[in-house]
Amino acid sequence: MKRALLLLIAGAGVAVAAWYAVHLATFASNEAVAQLLPRGTVLLLHAPDISRTRNDWHQSDVYQLYREPAVQDFLRKPLSRVTRTGAAFQTLKEIEELNLTDGFFALTSVEQTNLKCVAGFHFKGSEQEAERVIGKWRTHLLDKNTNAKRETIEYERHKIDTVAIASFTFASAYDGHWFFAANDLAELKAMLDRADQRNKDQSATLETDESYRAAKAHMPPNYAALFFLQPKTLAQQLQSLQGAIGSPVSPKEQSFLQKINSVCGTMRFDNGKMHDVFFVGMPRIDQTPALTRSSLNLGSKDTVFYLAAMLNVGEKIDAIAQTPAIGDRIQRLFQTFAESGITADDWKAAFGLELGSLADWPATSSWPTVVATLPVLDVGKASKIVDAAMRIDEDSFWARTERDGVRYFSMQSPASLIAITPTVALSDRVMVVGLSAAAVEAAIKRSRSSDAEFASGQSFKTAARLVPPPTNFFSYVDTALLYTRLDSTVRPLLLMAAAFMPGVSEYVDLDKFPAAELITKHLSPIVSSQRYDRDGYVLESAGPVTLNQAAIGFAGIGIGVAKDDKTRGILPKGFPGFPAPSPSGTP
Repeated sequence: MKRALLLLIAGAGVAVAAWYAVHLATFASNEAVAQLLPRGTVLLLHAPDISRTRNDWHQSDVYQLYREPAVQDFLRKPLSRVTRTGAAFQTLKEIEELNLTDGFFALTSVEQTNLKCVAGFHFKGSEQEAERVIGKWRTHLLDKNTNAKRETIEYERHKIDTVAIASFTFASAYDGHWFFAANDLAELKAMLDRADQRNKDQSATLETDESYRAAKAHMPPNYAALFFLQPKTLAQQLQSLQGAIGSPVSPKEQSFLQKINSVCGTMRFDNGKMHDVFFVGMPRIDQTPALTRSSLNLGSKDTVFYLAAMLNVGEKIDAIAQTPAIGDRIQRLFQTFAESGITADDWKAAFGLELGSLADWPATSSWPTVVATLPVLDVGKASKIVDAAMRIDEDSFWARTERDGVRYFSMQSPASLIAITPTVALSDRVMVVGLSAAAVEAAIKRSRSSDAEFASGQSFKTAARLVPPPTNFFSYVDTALLYTRLDSTVRPLLLMAAAFMPGVSEYVDLDKFPAAELITKHLSPIVSSQRYDRDGYVLESAGPVTLNQAAIGFAGIGIGVAKDDKTRGILPKGFPGFPAPSPSGTP
């Protein structure tokens, strides 16, 4: 028995030692790059272990979905039309052979129009083996630029290889198992000095920079990629640059940038999911109470999207009314408030700060219904504000009814692409706004129920535990349910479109479109939370893709959609905050 206990204790000790060794090695690796860079570094991109990241990617939910045989079969035709260059695949293979770690790129300074950049990585094997690969890249650069001049410079037992192309210089050198490159010879020499510890001023490195250390304190020790930016340093250098070209930075822009000490972010893989941490080091903007997510009980088993955020309209109502970028109808809404004698104090007394938004998509509906909510603090003042909002457009008519102590304001929309009924419901606890009377009434009923169907669901509870409790912002997207509903709505439309456009079959075979069940088994919710933590705002997001990654993807689509303002024509004339179609029917 004693021997078994001793073995158990020894095993636990070995596990703890292994865990500590791995984390210590990771910490040392991450800090090694910071020790190579100057204190005033403006931008840093760092990938600590490319091979590990590739392996983690192959275990991710998204990659497992991509490798499904049915998905591969469906993608075969569209992927066959994608040009694959042998050179690109050869380069990737060569990078794998080098087994790169601690790859980094840094912008060390911005001086007038001169950007000074450095880069490097740690490689496995000998310098001769690495040069067989790196030498090919250097030769390729020379072959493409026949006027380039190549020179070798001796510096502190190092051979610096320089390639000069017009005003551009590419300098590179080896230092043991490190390869370094820069577009400025002096910058490369300074980095070699730091690598060889010839620099006696240890406080002159990025590692000792207060902003960098404060930002890294919010980052996980293990990550696939990191970026770090010092906007304050960049702003100072850009100010002198813009002043030199006659375009000075405005006092407001300068003041805002000066408040931001650092911006830092990481991405990592966590049990098949992607996890982002994004930090902005700056003083707290608003001293608001913590987010309570009081609108969670308005959700249902069909909720595909939920958002809660602090929206301090009362503090900014005058500034919003004078902002031209918000649109004509929003300005008219705030002008109506002013004409009705509604002040910022009235708004703060009427409504709470927490904005909620939910999208429900029942299986019986072709499209989701979206509602927005605000807590009601004073129903009398809130009624005055809602009554004023109804008068934003004299041509619109809002029907007023009251049921079970709740006032409803509804407007029948004119004939449009999608029939909608803008509705506002006002109770003594909450205001609900939506484009469907049925959805608003259902939300009001759930707000009075003690059955938290959505918040108590296992899917929501599991996802919410992936991120820390929020204080400023929280969002949740049920990607599996969302895809199921999209599939049932869009698939028939796609098949119909293919029947009328036979040419589509040359690009994609819609008959092979994977079943929804096969897709959704690899999908989990995307959850995000933002909080203010000590010295800055921290946004964390986790899921098959993160909120930031999804936003970047949809931004590309949104740019194209935004060019066609005709989509505004589906919104009813007279609904507060939404543009109305012109008399001619065009936007």
